[in-house]
Amino acid sequence: MIGGAQARGRSPHNDDERQHQNTMRLDGKVAVITGGGTGIGAAAARSLAAAGARVAVTGRRPEPLQAVAQEIGGFAVAGDAAKADEVRNTLAAVREHFGGAPIDVVVANAGGHGLGSALDTDDAGWATSWDVNVTTAFLLAREALPDLIQTQGSIVVVSSLAGVMAGPDVLGYTTGKHALIGLTKSLARDYGKHGVRANAVCPGWVRTPMADEQMDELGALGAGTREEAYALATSEVPLRRAATAEDIANIVTFLASPLSAAMTGTTVMADCGAHVVDLPTLAFERLQQH
Repeated sequence: MIGGAQARGRSPHNDDERQHQNTMRLDGKVAVITGGGTGIGAAAARSLAAAGARVAVTGRRPEPLQAVAQEIGGFAVAGDAAKADEVRNTLAAVREHFGGAPIDVVVANAGGHGLGSALDTDDAGWATSWDVNVTTAFLLAREALPDLIQTQGSIVVVSSLAGVMAGPDVLGYTTGKHALIGLTKSLARDYGKHGVRANAVCPGWVRTPMADEQMDELGALGAGTREEAYALATSEVPLRRAATAEDIANIVTFLASPLSAAMTGTTVMADCGAHVVDLPTLAFERLQQH
């Protein structure tokens, strides 16, 4: 009779390989994060570095980038992620800084608003919202792909709850975040055969400086303090809270790590449950609570 391990087609190395795969460790891996100076990007930099990655943060403002890089022992390089030549220069600088090592992980986190409805959105506003939300992710992925094919690396795209739903008067933002999910699926479809994985994470409200500003605006409309505005904005969210940047960063690290080795083309909702709410039933819930 053939022994159990042999019957299952296992080699003496399978256990070691399985143990290596069953980890969130990214020791020695090179990771690049756009929009890495604040908010989710900075939190992702800290999380990836804590997992052992060598992390480079990039964005348009040098000061917060340098602060994050100094904190995590990483590398900061300023650049506009919506310009192909600057993305190429950024990745070249990252490789040089890390001794010529190819890139293993890219986190497409750069983004921005696209405010207004269709009639309120002019050509310049539309172009800007597309560039900051979609072009940045596309260029990072395209320019890093030769490295990622070599390393069988991972692309993590930060989309949004707005990537599957629509808020009021944010046409450009909503369209761009929807497009990021399509970009993620296309990258997964085309480059999975090379071992490259691409996944998207969709946060809802996250406590970041940008969200704080929006809560202050909501407060000025009558919601009260910033904390009261957060409470109002998340009052119908199942977990009744906003996520933290660290919550999202942990998911980014998971998607970049061997623990998610079977995941590609996936959209991970990280919105404290907002996407599961059936809006037409809210009236019933409210009445039942009284």
